[in-house]
Amino acid sequence: MNTPAANVTFHVNGYELRPLQASALKARALSVAHYRMGREADLSPTDIAFGWGPMADTAMSDKLSISQSGRWYYWGYSGTPPLPPREIAQSSANMHLVPASAEVARALRAIDKGRLVSLRGYLVEARGKNGWTWRSSLSREDTGNGSCELVFVQSIE
Repeated sequence: MNTPAANVTFHVNGYELRPLQASALKARALSVAHYRMGREADLSPTDIAFGWGPMADTAMSDKLSISQSGRWYYWGYSGTPPLPPREIAQSSANMHLVPASAEVARALRAIDKGRLVSLRGYLVEARGKNGWTWRSSLSREDTGNGSCELVFVQSIE
């Protein structure tokens, strides 16, 4: 993926979004959560835990318990994992989705668990009043705090 020009910014609900890296993803929705309250919900009302590669295979992901809470994505299993845990972590992520338009917002709200989705946009850093920031991870290798992607979604299929 390429990096956008340094002077490009987007504005959403009073927040300034600085693109960090172009993003394109084709993945399966493993879990969907919608938010209405708080600063993050003003910017990103929908989080989707996506799976790609082996985690896009429902035969694999159905062997996991998958949930979301408090802007986090959780997975677990009983007995032997269907994939090595590191591969599960590298083939899935919780994404905080910032719709670029009302049309994209409606499309994001309509996504159900199990649906294959294609997204295009940018991984971004958001800046709000009083110095508040929220920055996307730029790696598919990280886990834990700060590992979620903050995606400015420009198109969705």
